[in-house]
Amino acid sequence: MNFISTPIEGLKIIEPRIFTDDRGNFFESFSEKEMVANGIAGPFLQDNQSVSNKNVLRGLHFQNRPHEQGKLIRVVRGSVLDVVVDIRKNSKTFGRHYSIELNETEKKMLWIPAGFAHGFIALEDNTIFLYKVTDYYDPFSESGILYNDPELNIDWKTNSPIISQKDKILPTFKEFREKSA
Repeated sequence: MNFISTPIEGLKIIEPRIFTDDRGNFFESFSEKEMVANGIAGPFLQDNQSVSNKNVLRGLHFQNRPHEQGKLIRVVRGSVLDVVVDIRKNSKTFGRHYSIELNETEKKMLWIPAGFAHGFIALEDNTIFLYKVTDYYDPFSESGILYNDPELNIDWKTNSPIISQKDKILPTFKEFREKSA
């Protein structure tokens, strides 16, 4: 696996080695030894999977302390525009976002440490999205930030996202900052 740093500290792109022949392909999607050697701490306690149709936008989600989650994410089928926002108060990149296209062909993964809001939009129908997390889901710790917050100015590459009612009423980034001050 090749681990690539991003402009946001701790956030890493992981490119697996893909072996292809006339039968198809093979790659390691997870190696604890390689993760630890590259600064990605587990343990990973839960796997989650979603299936989304084109233009379904999920996010921006995170869990509050003490149930913050690091996430190792990848696309099994289809493609997404994946977006993270640094919500670590003492980070040099607090409030900055990073986006990357993840798809079934390249098989890139993204390591998102605890302290980030996360969301994605499916770019194809029947996109399967898989993520390993470092803590269990806790409904009392779940939170989020409004996906179309003007201060964050995220380009989701569509004018007509399909969004859950719950995600439509998430707080703005300003409200998040004020609440957690």
